[in-house]
Amino acid sequence: MCASCVAPTSGPPERYARSHDSHPPPYPTQRLATLSDMTTHDSRTCVIFAAGEYYRETPFVPDGAFVIAADGGLDHTRDLGIGIDVVVGDFDSLKGARPADGGRTVALPAQKDDPDLLSALKIGWAHGAREFHVFGALGGRIDHTISNIQLMALLAERGASGYLHGDGTIITAICDGTLSFPANDVKPGRMVSVFSHSDVSTGVSEPGLKYELEHATMSNVRVNGVSNEFLDGAPARIEVEHGTLIVTFPAEAPLPQVTRLHDFEGDLGALDTEVSSVLSERCRRR
Repeated sequence: MCASCVAPTSGPPERYARSHDSHPPPYPTQRLATLSDMTTHDSRTCVIFAAGEYYRETPFVPDGAFVIAADGGLDHTRDLGIGIDVVVGDFDSLKGARPADGGRTVALPAQKDDPDLLSALKIGWAHGAREFHVFGALGGRIDHTISNIQLMALLAERGASGYLHGDGTIITAICDGTLSFPANDVKPGRMVSVFSHSDVSTGVSEPGLKYELEHATMSNVRVNGVSNEFLDGAPARIEVEHGTLIVTFPAEAPLPQVTRLHDFEGDLGALDTEVSSVLSERCRRR
């Protein structure tokens, strides 16, 4: 099924919803990983539920968000009683009942190139979202975690913003721009770390953090931005003149305002609905 098969409809979208007689959510409510204070200048916010760890944190879905379950993320939305607009995946990680084909179910082949989270991001992008909040994308399999972090860099390099939420931490990316954090009261010892996703990132500055960098150069083989901290009651910025940074910060911190130095072109590409063309013939016959 292509992205146009789940194109936006007029009026409130249909939602898959948990029945009232199913089990109550096993997660206690916590202040971490909520989006209640989130504001966005994008046309729509997309919230995606993936199949990874949820760390007993209860996600918050803001009104009007476009909600997607990526494969086994459907198990979590069912447990949490969260309605979704679309479910997408090859359903190899889904433990519960597979959703019926058609409608707002986008079934994909297991031998595709794109991971299920990228498929979910592409669908959200097609619906106009340029700010993405992803739960269940950290922890569990380390290869999935690395993949999901790379996808945040892809969003940044297309002029969008993505946030991975989990285990009291948020991971995002910024390309040729600035993340501006309002003054906050995050406790000492809660770390802010910055890594270069690009081969080289130049003009990296961190005014307002405990250890202020000025016009630093970072690379993807040198770690010189780890273990920084917010200062109590002080605003802070993470700036990069050229390059893409991966940034981790405490979930209790306010989300940053994103400023970009220029407009970005391109999109995330078409939804990958075919078996990979680079697989060997033996693998394609499976």
